[in-house]
Amino acid sequence: MKRLNTTSPQFAAELKAVLARRGEQSGSVAEPVRAILADVQKRGDAALCDYTERFDRLTLTPAQLRISEAEIKETADHVAPETKEALALAAKRIRAFHEAQLPKDLDYTDEAGLRLGMRWTALDAAGLYVPGGKAAYPSSVLMNALPARVAGVRRLAMCVPTPDGVLNPLVMEAARLCGVTEIYRIGGAQAVGALAYGTPTIAPVDRIVGPGNAFVAEAKRQVFGHVGIDSIAGPSEVVVVADGNNDPRLVAIDLLAQAEHDEQAQSVLITQDEAFADKVVAAVEEELKTLPRAKIARKSWEDCGAVVIVRSEDEAAEVVNEFAPEHLEVLLDDPRAFSLKVRHAGAIFMGRFCPEAVGDYVGGPNHVLPTSRTARFASGLSVYDFLKRTTSIETDREGLEKVGPAGVILAREEGLDAHAMSLSERLKKG
Repeated sequence: MKRLNTTSPQFAAELKAVLARRGEQSGSVAEPVRAILADVQKRGDAALCDYTERFDRLTLTPAQLRISEAEIKETADHVAPETKEALALAAKRIRAFHEAQLPKDLDYTDEAGLRLGMRWTALDAAGLYVPGGKAAYPSSVLMNALPARVAGVRRLAMCVPTPDGVLNPLVMEAARLCGVTEIYRIGGAQAVGALAYGTPTIAPVDRIVGPGNAFVAEAKRQVFGHVGIDSIAGPSEVVVVADGNNDPRLVAIDLLAQAEHDEQAQSVLITQDEAFADKVVAAVEEELKTLPRAKIARKSWEDCGAVVIVRSEDEAAEVVNEFAPEHLEVLLDDPRAFSLKVRHAGAIFMGRFCPEAVGDYVGGPNHVLPTSRTARFASGLSVYDFLKRTTSIETDREGLEKVGPAGVILAREEGLDAHAMSLSERLKKG
């Protein structure tokens, strides 16, 4: 765990080193992924079956790639009633927040008499990737499927690896809640390839969303351009800005809530109170003694964690902006005032009773967020990821007479004579 202090002459260099690590992208899987994608393009379903047998220890025929609706229902029925209610509550809140995002079309006539417009339309098909390795994430199903549903996407195809053939009841129940019935028991780069390029069994989609391991992230990078993607997600991260009025144990738990995700996850504490920081670090060590995923969390905390001591809230805000974190917790007396100083963060959680875990499950806003400092230029998943904008212009001769001559001049300046003539010849006609 790195300990930094803004009063140190080496602070800028130390912070730069910590930030540089988050921006690193490993190219070690690029070639294997390229080979897998090429194989899926060439051999289709046969390649999917071979990779599923190799990586998930599951022998399939092409006819068995898709999970039947009967299997989905039978598996989902094993979910306890109280868990179904919790998923339903989460789904209701997530759907409502994304419904509030729906944009309005534009349609107006300007001063020159041209009628201008912009119309939003949904994608035809979206592919949802759901992890199925170290843990099951039904919340990921809700967060990816519901914005697509709200946007009006007609077809949702979901891929989820099922090692040893085991279907996860929670994932199936979440899919059922979202009305997703087209589900394939495949994962990894091969699933991304199938969604992007299509096979005899799996029709291609227009955009692929959802988190995954390094192979999945690299596969999304390589198919981008042929299809759309949400982002190339890196390890999860949280920055907690806290004062000494907080319970050190609660802050420690919040830091570990990110650290337990992955060995490469990052948890950062920013505070003006050095004695409080010491208490939090001690509390982290205490919690690691009993945390079920302590091995993962400890490696994350020791390799990627950081404590930053600052002199003021303004300084804290600038450090936050440098981190541009996926998640930001503001545990201060006036969290909203502090949040207004933050320019770069995927999602902000304000107040001592609003840990990041609220957003993971039941808050409403999406938990698919920009990582590895990409919050400097990117945003979290939303309805907009499943919509396209189409603009329109409508005019008569009178409108063309008002704006066309300027267009002729600009076209000729660019040396595009046919462009100029398409305007000028119409202007000559009586």
